[in-house]
Amino acid sequence: MSARLATGVWVAAYLARLRMAGMAAYVVAKGDATAGAVVVNVVLPGGRGKAMVRGFDLASGARLWRVLAEGDEREVDALLQRERGRDPDLWVIDVEDASGLALLGEEGFASD
Repeated sequence: MSARLATGVWVAAYLARLRMAGMAAYVVAKGDATAGAVVVNVVLPGGRGKAMVRGFDLASGARLWRVLAEGDEREVDALLQRERGRDPDLWVIDVEDASGLALLGEEGFASD
């Protein structure tokens, strides 16, 4: 079993990387610092949002980001509020990025 990076450390590193790229990011909800899951809510132009969550590719074993919800920003925010109600350890990070990738796509920052 491999050691995993604590969520709080990953979040701090991710926020630093976003700042270095000139992107605005905000921790909307702070979850468990050791093992909380993270949702990155990408704020898109035109009042749209795209919530991304980590998952596993069962075929390769790789950890990948997948879309949890996408659409009207208010609807995505409401879904994230419900998710937080079910999982108080969940982190929610809002990132303003018109590309929709929030440094989670091809750049490969998705690793632990």
